[in-house]
Amino acid sequence: MRTAPTILHLDMDAFFASAEQASKPSLRGKAVVVGGLGPRGVVATASYEARVFGVHSAMPMAQARRLAPNAAYLVPRFGLYREVSEQVMGLLRALSPLVEPLSLDEAFVDLEAGETAWDEGSARLTGEKLRADIRAVTGLTGSVGLAASKMLAKIASEQAKPDGLVLIEPGTERALLGPMSVRTLPGVGPATGDHLRRAGITTVEELAEAGEDELVRLLGKAHGHALHAMALAHDERPVVAERETKSVSVEDTYDVDIHDRVRVGLEVQRLADRCVRRLRGAGLSGRTIVLKVRRYDFSTLTRSETLRGPTDDPAVVREAAARLLEGVDTTGGVRLLGVGVSGLADYTQEDLFAQARAQAEAAAGESADQEVAEEASEESGAEQVPPVERRWPAGHDVRHAEFGHGWVQGSGLGRVTVRFETPYSEPGRVRTFRTDDSALELADPLPLVVGAVCDRRGG
Repeated sequence: MRTAPTILHLDMDAFFASAEQASKPSLRGKAVVVGGLGPRGVVATASYEARVFGVHSAMPMAQARRLAPNAAYLVPRFGLYREVSEQVMGLLRALSPLVEPLSLDEAFVDLEAGETAWDEGSARLTGEKLRADIRAVTGLTGSVGLAASKMLAKIASEQAKPDGLVLIEPGTERALLGPMSVRTLPGVGPATGDHLRRAGITTVEELAEAGEDELVRLLGKAHGHALHAMALAHDERPVVAERETKSVSVEDTYDVDIHDRVRVGLEVQRLADRCVRRLRGAGLSGRTIVLKVRRYDFSTLTRSETLRGPTDDPAVVREAAARLLEGVDTTGGVRLLGVGVSGLADYTQEDLFAQARAQAEAAAGESADQEVAEEASEESGAEQVPPVERRWPAGHDVRHAEFGHGWVQGSGLGRVTVRFETPYSEPGRVRTFRTDDSALELADPLPLVVGAVCDRRGG
């Protein structure tokens, strides 16, 4: 085990909610809850102001609304969060070649491998500089834990929250861990915690005193051995640099089950296009197309098709996803759809482009036939499908031809309410428009700090 606290754990503070507060001046210092806003939605992140009311991650959104009825409830903007995450991960990679991301807002760093820390003093200086750099680059705060192992570094960052730094000095680990709950240790979830509690073990000190043989008897050889070692503050797990992406996928959960087969098909096509955009954004292609369907009864079906070679062509992915959908019964209703691509590569197969062109030409012929059919339908007076109403997700960015950049406060009954402000302005005014107002359109998020605007513009 290391003798210096050179493992760093960074955890961004209430990341999604903090990013929304930084983006929206009118929400700073107020309760903000980010997550799915439908009847089946859950909380993704709650700001510290919302946590005062008992709101926390993974809580049903309906319960959160009861606890904090006056909070701002927003739909996640993952594009913004990924962009900020990339900025933060860039700062971490400048410290060491060994960076292990756990999620968009959390990562381990081996400072010793980057020769940026070798003792307590240098580790603390590095941690404080990182926190300052994160604030300067993103406008957000992160909490830093420093210790001689991954387990202890993560515990330290939890103690540092929010917006702090905690360093666990080597030699003090056992005294620190002893009174903590067994749930503090990695691998101890609700089920294992309840099993240990029934055996009279609730703290890490009691876990250590139980002995390895007893833990093996209770939990099995692998789990019992690992937990006993951690209870003694032994954690030899190395920081592992991020692994290659194995798949790229997107999915949507619907507030109301979809029964219309045509609508299901259109949703699959839309998801296929989103998946390809993400695939191309990562500079990748893939051979295996995967369709995921969760039905009304929560049963989940996965279908896949492997192509002759890797592709990043949207026509190919759409066609494959449509073929997979043909073999799935959706008559009872669909609550979730997803499209993914696996078997990734950084090149494409030329013959697949030819295949895509052939499919596009066939689609063009079908489109022409469809136009003729639609004209005939119009002449016969057949009922036409009404246009789909534009969706305005709460919290998402918009731009108005006259009033500029803003964000959606809410929508319904044919109206959408917008607050016009930017990350760099004072709290803005609120205006209401028709949902079909041609002067209003969805927009890309703005960077959270002015410096990032200059960088984007080349200034």
